Amino acid sequence: MTAGPPSGSAPDRKAVRARIIGRVQGVWYRGWTVETATGLGLSGWVRNRSDGTVEALFAGPADAVDRMLAACRRGPGAAVVRDVVTEPAQDVGATGFEQRPTL
Repeated sequence: MTAGPPSGSAPDRKAVRARIIGRVQGVWYRGWTVETATGLGLSGWVRNRSDGTVEALFAGPADAVDRMLAACRRGPGAAVVRDVVTEPAQDVGATGFEQRPTL
C-alpha cells in the first residue's frame, strides 16, 4: 500500500475565494452560508464587505465546493444575487467554517 497525499493536498480538494454581488447584506446571507457550507463539510469563512458585497472562502472536496458555488448563485430566499466572482485560493485545510467581521 502506498500512502496518499498529505491532508489538505488531496487532488480532489479545491479552494476558492468568492465575491457575491447583489442584494446580499441584511438578508441572512452570511448565516445561510455558514449553515450551507457546514452541511457540505467545507472549511473557510464568510464576511460582509464595506462595499455591500459578501466575500467567502470555500475549501474542501471539489464537488462540494462546486455545489456551494452553485448555491451561492441563488442564496437565501431574500437575497438577489447578480453575480458570483471567483478566484483560486489557498486551501485552509480542515478548520471548520466561520463567520468573520465585516472588512
